[in-house]
Amino acid sequence: MSFENAPSIIPRQNIGGEDVKRGANHPSLPQNDSREQRAQRRQQIAATSVHYQWTREIPTLPGVPLATKVPIDDQPSIEWWFKVLEVGLEILANIEAVNLRPIFSGLGTAARQIIDDALEQAREVKANICALREKHVTNLADNGLESSIEQAEQSAGIEALKGHEQILRDIITAIIDVLKAENAADTRSIDSYRDLYQTIPAPGIAYTFQDDDQFARLRVAGPNPMLIQGIDRIPDNFPVTAAQYAAVISGDKLSDALSDGRVYLCDYKPLKVLVDGVWQGIAKYIYRPMALFAVPPGGSSLKPVAIQCGQDSSRYPVMTPSVSASEKWGWEMAKFVVQVADCNYHELFVHLGSTHLVSEAIAVATRRNLANVHPLWSLLVPHFEGTLFINNLAVETLINEGGPIDAFFGGTISSSQLAAVKARLSFDFAKKMTPVDFAERQVADPDKLPDYPYRDDALLVWQAIQDWAKQYIEIYYIDDEAVVNDTELAQWAISIALEGHIVGFETITTRAQLIDVCTMIIFTASAQHAAVNFPQRTMMTFAPAVTGAGWAAAPAEQKGHDKGEWLDYMPPIALALEQLSSLFLLGSVYYRPLGDYRTNRFPYESWFQDPAITGSEGPLARFQAGLRAVEARIVARNQRRMHVYEYLQPSLIPTSTNI
Repeated sequence: MSFENAPSIIPRQNIGGEDVKRGANHPSLPQNDSREQRAQRRQQIAATSVHYQWTREIPTLPGVPLATKVPIDDQPSIEWWFKVLEVGLEILANIEAVNLRPIFSGLGTAARQIIDDALEQAREVKANICALREKHVTNLADNGLESSIEQAEQSAGIEALKGHEQILRDIITAIIDVLKAENAADTRSIDSYRDLYQTIPAPGIAYTFQDDDQFARLRVAGPNPMLIQGIDRIPDNFPVTAAQYAAVISGDKLSDALSDGRVYLCDYKPLKVLVDGVWQGIAKYIYRPMALFAVPPGGSSLKPVAIQCGQDSSRYPVMTPSVSASEKWGWEMAKFVVQVADCNYHELFVHLGSTHLVSEAIAVATRRNLANVHPLWSLLVPHFEGTLFINNLAVETLINEGGPIDAFFGGTISSSQLAAVKARLSFDFAKKMTPVDFAERQVADPDKLPDYPYRDDALLVWQAIQDWAKQYIEIYYIDDEAVVNDTELAQWAISIALEGHIVGFETITTRAQLIDVCTMIIFTASAQHAAVNFPQRTMMTFAPAVTGAGWAAAPAEQKGHDKGEWLDYMPPIALALEQLSSLFLLGSVYYRPLGDYRTNRFPYESWFQDPAITGSEGPLARFQAGLRAVEARIVARNQRRMHVYEYLQPSLIPTSTNI
């Protein structure tokens, strides 16, 4: 098997462009420039716009405004490539070790030969990567002065790493494809799923996922903390009775809990866009359950109350927690149904639709409408580093036909793509601002829902970013009139709303509005993405806990099931290994933390150049100090929490959506 002619990983062609820029020395608003300077600004914007064009015709996400190309300024740095490749090599080592386990001992001679050839090729790739890494470390140890020779060598190094990444990805795909084709180790057991972790540590959830408290906690501190909402009445199509509630929440009444605002719902009705798919002739299933939770009187954490495995109460009964032999496994099936639905909602609606694709629209509009001497250009562009590139990679290799979403998610690939499109085009910028979103979902009150780690930590980070945006913006905009008179800002807002199709992005007429807008842009690209991306490694690699498809129809009754039937809902082992490998990569690459503003080319100079920003007591220093204070508060909170929530510690939040 040869991987020498691997295809390009960037189907949207790369283009040449100007040298990688830094923030302006002296940013200015267009109304404050001379006529000649304004003409120069327009000329520069026009030249840049040639490289940043809109399209709504990317086949995998039809109708979503995306960039037609990935310009050179949006290519990842060599340091980013090393981080990705290091994780890739970790994954490959784990796959190699897993292949030696008894669960894959039945492979035929031809299949084993293909795998052996692939692993031999991988050893060569690893040696080449190590050599490039050593060379780069040597360059970093030098005096850091750039030259045309160094730039040329860096470009060559990046191209080499890109080629090695493609080969490495092909090798991993080839091995997993062999395992899938052989239908290897199709006998499911929880131990066999745990055995997929050999050189990679198994996540804690692999041992706690059946616990009801863990199941409830995922709604407020898991991959998708964005769906749960407070309710004051039970939906008509989810007939949970007062008796059922009282049997679960001892000493409480359903009517009291509803009036107190202690009842919460996760409704997966939006997944109706998904159509059940098929894998190798085996039916896959997508579910649209409803799940009810409550905080007991005097309690702090959610408790699961009831699950209905579909929207139609005449077909799906209300199921409640039970330890009785006749009902236990029906309840476990119901929780699995919710986890499958949550996985789809997370990846398609919350992760791809509401972070990656939203940031891309704003990134393109920023390049097309703001001059590179505009203060907002300097503020925002670092938060788009790598976004166009990683999105392009995702639409061509992740959510494409034959890709991971097609394999281990339940919907047909076309319906999964449609779900992501719907999520992106219906995303409401104003309503999704963090404090507004909590109020809209009726989860803002810590007295009613005390244990909501995502909310509490998100508000800290939001405030730190808002303080930074305020201090920065007030340096360049002396009053609201300066906002109104900024013609580039006005055109930028129009472009985001209309060309970028961002619902709820309104005309900006005050500094307060502009501060909120910039806070939301920065938060979405950094903290919000971190909160929904990095749980992929710690919670979503273990298929029995979270996965994208069910392999049996939703149960129509709670009684009469056994453990074997529950296990039948879980994916084939080979697909579970593909899920582990894919999500481990996506959840393991931490590149450039929030507040660390540098260029994306060696020697990685400081991004901001205006002394008004970079002074020892200026806005940037205060922002970095504010992030350190937030970090300390979250670390202290985690010492008091029963379970650590680390996804919004600023040191673990990348500046941009770059993975």
